[in-house]
Amino acid sequence: MSDFLQMMFQPFVACLILTGIHAYLGLHIIERGVIFVDLALAQVAAFGATVGFLWGFALHTNQNYCISLGFTLIGAAVFAGTRLRKPLVPQEALVGIVYAVAAAAAVLVLSRAPEGGEELKNLMVGHLLFVDWSEILKILVLYSVVGSVHWLVRKPLLDISQDPDKAFARGRRVRWWDFLFYATFGIVVTSSVELAGVLLVFSFLIVPSVCAVLLAKRVGTRLLIGWLMGSLTSVAGVSASYFWDLPTGATVVCTFGVCLVLSAGVRWVLRLGLAV
Repeated sequence: MSDFLQMMFQPFVACLILTGIHAYLGLHIIERGVIFVDLALAQVAAFGATVGFLWGFALHTNQNYCISLGFTLIGAAVFAGTRLRKPLVPQEALVGIVYAVAAAAAVLVLSRAPEGGEELKNLMVGHLLFVDWSEILKILVLYSVVGSVHWLVRKPLLDISQDPDKAFARGRRVRWWDFLFYATFGIVVTSSVELAGVLLVFSFLIVPSVCAVLLAKRVGTRLLIGWLMGSLTSVAGVSASYFWDLPTGATVVCTFGVCLVLSAGVRWVLRLGLAV
């Protein structure tokens, strides 16, 4: 057991930090109804990383991170600029297009690089099991700054997420606030993809938030449930990957799926009890 705790303590800490910021951002994404925007921005970040890799910068270096972040901020500007009061095309359609194009472009870029398939796999699943303290400190500081910014401007961001029509009617500069949201969101996603991979980042963002929506109505309660669910589920998934010798990222994603099924079952039981 001591060997287990010694090896897994750092991944556990990383999971708690990832849950802290992603469960909060996930509530905004659920309210906005652009569920796959995280997956799209994560894929854009991965595409930026592949471009940096092709240019000669190894993954997980500062130069590659900056290139990846630059691509992500461009994606954030696109999503913010296409937020219209009465859009001709649902924004979710644009999100899907961005994801598909970024994923295909990443494959094309890596097809020109030696060992491209292995690098693409690394971008999809990350290296959560082998995270070190320097990476943990970096994301802790970065996410704390992003969280502080969101706390200071929480009212306009919540207004726009929950009722964009009313925000437009009040004269809020929706596109500018949207860019702030997507830019800070993109910073988080870029850092998270580097650590945990595209699929796991999506799970951290969406699954705890969906579970919280199933079980509560108030924003504060949903946030607490999301933090609790995300923390327990991710730690359970990492532990399962250790004991059963399974790929960490894929195991945690599947554990999040189990958590969602259990949450839906709890909601059904609660509603059945109320009906009786």
